[in-house]
Amino acid sequence: MNKKSIASNLLLVAGIVVLVNILAARFFVRLDFTADKRYSLSKATKDILNNLPQTVNIKAYFTENLPADYTVSRRDFKELLQEYAAISKGDVVYEFIDPNKDETTQQAAMQEGVQPLVINVREKDQVKQQKAFMGAVIQMGDQKEVIPFLPPNGSMEYLLSAGIKKVSVKEKPMIGFIQGHGEPSLKAVGQVMEQLSVLYQVEAVNLDDSTLNLSRYATLALVGSTDTIPPHHFMLLDQFLAKGGDLFIAAEHVTGNFQTISGDVIHTGLADWLQKKGLKLEDQFLVDAQCGMISVVQQQGGFSLQTQIKFPYFPIVTNFANAPATKGLEQVTLPFASPMNWTANGQYDFEALLKSSNKSGTEPAPVAFDINRQWREENFTQNGLTLAVAMHSKISNVGNMVVIGNGTFATNGEGQQARQVHPDNVALMVNSIDYLSDVTGLIDLRTKGITARPLKQLEDSTKALIKWINFLLPIVLVVIYGVYRSARRNTQRMKRMQPGYVE
Repeated sequence: MNKKSIASNLLLVAGIVVLVNILAARFFVRLDFTADKRYSLSKATKDILNNLPQTVNIKAYFTENLPADYTVSRRDFKELLQEYAAISKGDVVYEFIDPNKDETTQQAAMQEGVQPLVINVREKDQVKQQKAFMGAVIQMGDQKEVIPFLPPNGSMEYLLSAGIKKVSVKEKPMIGFIQGHGEPSLKAVGQVMEQLSVLYQVEAVNLDDSTLNLSRYATLALVGSTDTIPPHHFMLLDQFLAKGGDLFIAAEHVTGNFQTISGDVIHTGLADWLQKKGLKLEDQFLVDAQCGMISVVQQQGGFSLQTQIKFPYFPIVTNFANAPATKGLEQVTLPFASPMNWTANGQYDFEALLKSSNKSGTEPAPVAFDINRQWREENFTQNGLTLAVAMHSKISNVGNMVVIGNGTFATNGEGQQARQVHPDNVALMVNSIDYLSDVTGLIDLRTKGITARPLKQLEDSTKALIKWINFLLPIVLVVIYGVYRSARRNTQRMKRMQPGYVE
């Protein structure tokens, strides 16, 4: 090639690069090859962005020059905002601010509600602690929503879309949590309240209140009742359903007591009411080989040792229906759950949402717990027992229901008894209420990014086989390659020894 053609080709390449950059600035395009389509915006997000009443301003407070894991989060959030701005046709305006550049900016970020995280940073073979800001402030008019912290690998799209939806909604739908029959208070389900409050106004409901107007509520929740429910309360629930209201029920039908080391049925009247609608809560405890652990204090040589043992009465559910209430869930623990069955009737269609593993069974209540019991294969001979259902009304304008055979799976407790609940447990309750109440479609985003993938339970013989395969396979492959290479070289040597051989 002569100098003239080389110059022409260089100019052509430069022109193509400039054109591509101009097009990239105007049209945001991203290919998503992830299994859960984490980097593809949902229809719900696009609907929100296409119907913004006015401009949304987003301040992203991110510390620069952080370790790789946090830098990736900053890049992902920036790309997400670029896509939001492109789809909204400029109605989403954003800026990135580094609060660590000076004390004034840092104070401004904290006053806005973005809280720093203290992380370890390695510099010149030394580890030092540094404040890291990774949050955002969403504002539309005089409405403001704060995302204090954007967790790495978390569901950024849900947090951002829910925040935009929250500042753009003038009147939130009402959700009522029924109280007065031994249910946990709203404070005792703090994680659930935190997520529901994004899109709903949640309040306690006393069915004995003479001024009560149930038509105000999109959905009522009856969670973990342990005391008798009066007949006239069930009558109010029937009227609520008949007028199109929806009902979420987490039924505490059986319960265990570690003080008495026993379990029994709780008689509240709820089981009888549900049975009239075709759903039967069994007077049994579900036991499952795929289960959680409990701490047990054991005496050994005069010492008290705390050990973890598997407790089949705490089934870990991984068998979910492909339904809105359970989409994206991977693992839910239901302590002291009761299985359920249904009979055909003219009022509801039933859809199983949660099922036990293929190694499960039942224990009739009442039952005495034997911590030292040796569980055997014959204790887990049943497969796929139903633990939650969606009840779809066959009658138009009559409300639907979701019923789960455990009342405490998403309860945090209060005071010193408070504890964090697994995100999927919280998501199951919130998703179920979303499914009954929400019309935005954000339910599909709540569990996006959750990756608690438990290891599959394997037999000991299978584990041993896999172990030996992992150990021997590389050795066998090396030996085979060595034999092949040796035979190939011998063949080449024999060819070279032939008269008239030409390389």
